Amino acid sequence: MSDTPKPTLSPQDQAQILSEALPYMRRHAGHIVVVKYGGHAMGEAHLAQLFASDIVMLKHLGLHPIVVHGGGPQIGAMLERLKIVSSFVDGLRVTDAATVEVVEMVLAGSINKEIATYINQAGGFAVGLSGKDGNLIQATKLRRTQRDPESNIEKILDLGFVGEPQTINTHVLDMFLKTDVIPVIAPIGIGPKGETYNINADTAAGAIAEAVGAKRFLLLTDVAGVLDDMKNLIPKMDASMARNLIKSGTIKGGMIPKVETCLAAVDGGVDGAVIMDGRVPHALLLELFTEHGSGTLIEAG
Repeated sequence: MSDTPKPTLSPQDQAQILSEALPYMRRHAGHIVVVKYGGHAMGEAHLAQLFASDIVMLKHLGLHPIVVHGGGPQIGAMLERLKIVSSFVDGLRVTDAATVEVVEMVLAGSINKEIATYINQAGGFAVGLSGKDGNLIQATKLRRTQRDPESNIEKILDLGFVGEPQTINTHVLDMFLKTDVIPVIAPIGIGPKGETYNINADTAAGAIAEAVGAKRFLLLTDVAGVLDDMKNLIPKMDASMARNLIKSGTIKGGMIPKVETCLAAVDGGVDGAVIMDGRVPHALLLELFTEHGSGTLIEAG
């Protein structure tokens, strides 16, 4: 590491930054912000600490942050340690009975409590939950079809205990939002017969954002946002433009499900959804409290 001292801002510069941020603080105060936290930022202690301090700041400024986290790499590492073989279909982990036990242990156990601890150490009051607590995320089995390229016949894929949100019990979150508590949620759902379902974290976060009427739905990822054909960041788009970019092939690969999750959220009443790079220090503050934001903002239209 370099011992070169970091440049410091003068008191006047610091005051100017606060003055420019004040209108945005007022705009978002009192509103719910759902943050999907995942990617490499989760695995680096320094970035995790910055993320936690930013979440605490949002709460102190009068916003109501709800954190929903992923944990794919950590699940994969634990499955490997336990010598449990798993596979993926269209980016979703096929989850049998043995795998879902590990998924729940990692997501609702170690990762969930680690994130809550970081937030508490930063001066917040975080409580870790899974979607099974209080029937928060009531889920059904996710069904996917796949077309055989030779016969052109569609078949239903059995992904095991992979689910999708059916109902979000907002009563659970309403109780927290009336206090200084910051909910940290693992994307584990509960089925109609008490089954445990592994739910994609983006999907779970989007469903929660829609259900609670969030002002912003922020997806922290490993990329800057949505890029155009020249690989330049698109800072803002409406839903119609996003759908056209998917149709034209500009938005492709793993970015498609993220954008579709954002579209579902804004179609459901969320003011705006943002795909942004969680590895950028203070990305949340840059997005919410500066003119140019951070990442790609998707709004209705």
